[in-house]
Order: sequence, then structure tokens, then C-alpha cells
Amino acid sequence: MSSTGGTEGVLQQVNQFWSMLDDLSQNDPAAYRRFIHKQMEEGAELMAPPELDSSLCTEILEPNKGLLYINICSWKRVPAPQDPSKPLPLCAGKLETDTDESHGLYTVLDVALNPVVLEESKKDKTEVYMLALSFAHQQLGLRLSQQYTVISCSPKSSLDDFHRRLGFQQSKTSKQPDTASQTPAALLQQICSLRSEKQDVELEAQIISRPAEHKKDLIQVISTTFVQPQKPEYQLRVKIDTAGVPRSVELTVELPKVCSVSECQLRISKDDVLLEVEDVYFLLLEFPKTVNEDTASAIFNKKKRRLALTVDVL
Repeated sequence: MSSTGGTEGVLQQVNQFWSMLDDLSQNDPAAYRRFIHKQMEEGAELMAPPELDSSLCTEILEPNKGLLYINICSWKRVPAPQDPSKPLPLCAGKLETDTDESHGLYTVLDVALNPVVLEESKKDKTEVYMLALSFAHQQLGLRLSQQYTVISCSPKSSLDDFHRRLGFQQSKTSKQPDTASQTPAALLQQICSLRSEKQDVELEAQIISRPAEHKKDLIQVISTTFVQPQKPEYQLRVKIDTAGVPRSVELTVELPKVCSVSECQLRISKDDVLLEVEDVYFLLLEFPKTVNEDTASAIFNKKKRRLALTVDVL
């Protein structure tokens, strides 16, 4: 009984909408055309496929050694961030692992973000790359090298490959319809068709983008949304001797949300330093001078919640 009542209610709303479009087309044809054009345009935008923005390559250290190629994609289907304090929505495609003579064992991961995010980071994509690497580490359980390379092309990077891994299916609507010559009922059916196709693609993207183990409250809209770690405040400086020769590099990091040094993961190479506190802080910095990582020493001040790192210059 309730199902029948629900169906009748939907039909009543549809009939009212048709009636409104009929009235609008007769009384204000210009407004009617603008309304229809806007609805069709919005539907077409949501059905647009993901587009490759950039690619990077890093090394997987655990659980299985190999190369990881990450494709950063722009996709309007991914919600734009509404508040910097809230999780950043992203959509991760299905991991694909393969091997060949030129690359050996490798894995490909597609990460899609709203175009607004990529536009804001157009001049410097470092934070976007760190976001993708942190996602692979936290959500997919991959321990990665702290070094990465921006590349022009990754294996299995055709449009068909992107679409398949991200769960995108090309809309059957091949061209913009002639809205002026169609009845309100026909146009409404086309608009509903676009919305329906959008929902179908979203459902498929949800299924393939979720990690094997996930928390329900981290799933939003079409994507696996994870908490983006903050970039802590820091000071990086080079200490010189009386002759003006660089002797050491000092890094001081403010960590007000850290209670113990055991929460921190610190990795140092001769070129850079990575500090990570899971789900809280993420900091990757290049040293201004090449250093001797074997001389590094770090002290955490519990009272001030501050980490001090010193390392000698080569």
C-alpha cells in the first residue's frame, strides 16, 4: 500500500513538472529555453569523463617491491572541497598490477580530484602529489619510498584504461540535443536519462574505488574520502661556521597534537626528510644542502610539543 502511494506521489510531481514546463514554454519561451539548456548542460558536465592531469612514479618497498605509477586525474564527478577543515574528497580507481621487460613488476593507481583542487595547485602540485602518496600509504597499505619522479606517461595509460579502472562508462548521448524543437515531456525524459546515467556510473565507481578494508564513515558520494594530514609549522635553516662554510642543517617542527615521539615516523636521506604522524601531520622537505643522513639526531620536547632535528652537511 505504501509503495503504491509513493509511486502515485512521484507521478503527481512529474505531472506537475510537465505542466510547469508547458506553461513556461507558452508564456516565456526564452526562460524555458534557458532552463532546459542549463539542465542539459549540467547533466552533460557530470557525464564528462575523467581527464589525466599528471603522473608520478615511486617505489613500493612493502609488501611487494616494485614500481608504483600514480595518475592524477581531473573529474567533475568528484565533489569540490567545501571546507578546508573537512576531508578532501577523492576517487581512487582499482589497483592494477602487471609486469613487463621494461618496467618489471609495477602497479598503477588512478586518483581523481575535482578540477577546482587541481586548478588551485596549478603552479605547484607538491601537495597534490603528497596527498596521493599518503593515500596509497594509509588506505592501501603500501610502504613507499620517500622519493618520487614526475613523469610524462605511465604504463596502461590509455583513455580506455583510465575509464575502466575508475568505473566510467561513456554516455550513449553523442551530441547536444535540439531543445527548441522538442516538447517539455521529451526534454524531461532526456534530462532524467542524463541523471540516471550519472547515478549508474557513481554506483560502479563506489564499488571499485573502496579498499579491501575500509571504514564506513570514510565513504562519501562516489569516492573513498580520507582525512588529509596537516602540514605542521616548521623552521629549516643552515648553520654556518665563522668562515661562512655550511656545517649543519637544523629543522624545528611544531607538533601540538603529538604526545609522544613514538607517534612520529621520521625518514631521512641525503636530499630530503619525511615526517609523518598518521592521519595528523605530513611533512616532506628538501634539504637546502646535501647532508650525511648517518649523522642525524632528533629530540622531541614533550612540554613544548616540538621536534628538533640536526644533521651534518656533506
